[in-house]
Amino acid sequence: MREYIRRRVLDVAGHIVETKSTVRQAARLYNVSKSTVHKDVTERLPLISKQLSRKVKRILEQNKAERHIRGGEATRKKYREKKR
Repeated sequence: MREYIRRRVLDVAGHIVETKSTVRQAARLYNVSKSTVHKDVTERLPLISKQLSRKVKRILEQNKAERHIRGGEATRKKYREKKR
């Protein structure tokens, strides 16, 4: 694995653990695609650090379980702004 990819994987994983951010948020911050972030944390990270990989996986599972709530909040906000 190239060093810049390894560095990005560790940076993205560290950010997700610290901030509990979503894949989309991390992708936006690091200026890469969601697919890249997902591949980094699901395929590449376990090869580098199994412990960090488990932490990230727990956070991503929590985000997945909560995404329907975030989607509902976004829709509610969208329609409230239209009324004004």
